[in-house]
Amino acid sequence: MVGRTTDPHVQALITDYSSRLGHYVPFQLEAIPELKNTRALSADQQKSQEAELIRRQLQPGDYLVLLDEHGRERRSVDFASWLGKKMSAGLRRLVFVVGGPYGFHETIHQQASEEISLSQMTFSHQLIRVLFVEQLYRACTILRGEPYHHE
Repeated sequence: MVGRTTDPHVQALITDYSSRLGHYVPFQLEAIPELKNTRALSADQQKSQEAELIRRQLQPGDYLVLLDEHGRERRSVDFASWLGKKMSAGLRRLVFVVGGPYGFHETIHQQASEEISLSQMTFSHQLIRVLFVEQLYRACTILRGEPYHHE
């Protein structure tokens, strides 16, 4: 994720769901530092610099999935099925990236294997973190047939 989570309430929820996820899969969050002195930079320049920071975190063989408003939407059960297939595919690392406030630079879009949208609505890049970690947790409970998800 680009930038640290600044709201302590949001961070508490992220920490809670991250802890729960650890019971199902190896999981870690990595925050890329926010850019400094951005007033002098255009949105594209910011995205370009963030793209470079994202690339530095990637490893060969990573399956890169961007959380992007133009990505494919899925219902929770469909996302769980997709996640189960990816986890069974023998991928070295499945990497999801939450971008900065302006989204992703085109070079990161080109490098990504897939793009996922959580909603057609727009959420702050801070809030989307907790929504996504909760959906990862929900997907894991669906895959295990646990009662967290109700349909």
